[in-house]
Amino acid sequence: MKMAKMTSDTALLGTVLHLMTGANPAMAQTPPTPPAASRPARLTPPTRDPNTSGYVTAKELPDGTVPPADTDGNFILGPTHRPVPEMTARTNVPQGTVCEFTMSSADSKIYPGIARKPGTFGTVDPTDPAKLVVTTSHPASYTRRVAVYVPKQYVPGTAAPFIVGADGPDRALFTALDNLIAEHRVPVMIAISIGNGGGDAQGSERGLEYDTMSGRYAEFVETEVLPLVDKQCHATLTKNPDARATMGGSSGGSCALIMAWYHPELYHRVLTYSGTYVNQQWPPNAETPHGAWQFHEHLIPDSPAKPLRLWLEVGDRDLLNPNAMRDEMHDWVVANENMAKVLATKGYHYQFVFARNAGHTDHAVRQQTLPEALEWLWHDYPVAQ
Repeated sequence: MKMAKMTSDTALLGTVLHLMTGANPAMAQTPPTPPAASRPARLTPPTRDPNTSGYVTAKELPDGTVPPADTDGNFILGPTHRPVPEMTARTNVPQGTVCEFTMSSADSKIYPGIARKPGTFGTVDPTDPAKLVVTTSHPASYTRRVAVYVPKQYVPGTAAPFIVGADGPDRALFTALDNLIAEHRVPVMIAISIGNGGGDAQGSERGLEYDTMSGRYAEFVETEVLPLVDKQCHATLTKNPDARATMGGSSGGSCALIMAWYHPELYHRVLTYSGTYVNQQWPPNAETPHGAWQFHEHLIPDSPAKPLRLWLEVGDRDLLNPNAMRDEMHDWVVANENMAKVLATKGYHYQFVFARNAGHTDHAVRQQTLPEALEWLWHDYPVAQ
């Protein structure tokens, strides 16, 4: 299958080596570049009111309930978040199997591996508060685990719908799918839960994979992960983008949208918790200088609507890190509120959940909402009864 703007292996490897050797003056480890610093201390996030002026108008739900799985729009839930029954393993439903394998940086043509020196973060570019200078990122090897859930109902050899998840393995997702598939609320689908390459944010392998605004990570999954799923787990995956979904939390959430945005011919469905729709991309990119903040700032409002369906959530105590770069683009609540606003304006099918009494990628909220989120995500897709 031909992919849009497929990045060549040579160009990708050259980019990584270019950064590592300091050929980019902004990244060079020579004066006047300031030395790397420890990560700025994060403030305790304030509790945000979903009815704040400028936020989207949302429907307040009775405490303990979740939005309807057949309805678009904005919803407020909480403050109580109890696990729903679908998040508990049941012995009376067919149990899927989980196939696991390990991938090494030595075998990747797209991600040969980087890491940031422990205990360091970066410093703000004195000429641009929207750029972070990281001088301690260097080549480094990694291994990642991949867990593939194959439902009991899957017929070997048939092309199956699937969902790709970040920061795996995600056992809770597999449990939810066992129950939802048995109840005919979602299609019989494969789940591919991929571990990251390590670290977090600028200068790390995870940051490079998840925060880069390009098609690179989707291309990595397509060319390096999915062939191994077929080979190692004997699962045939559909090529139909309407039967392919992505999901994740935090930077894994913004990555899920990045995959579908830059390759809508591959993915049409996106599910995110506390999506990092903020300015965290590194290295800087002149086409998207504000990283994933660009989604609600320019990309979505200034582009024709794409065939995407998006479920997103944010907590009232989600991250607020104004000291990181002083660029006014590090408030996760505002970022996700802005996302809901522009998605509505452009006419996208989306469901936005504002969770009271919830932090960043809140575990209790996920235990309460994941089954409904998955059912909403696949609501317009045919499900065999």
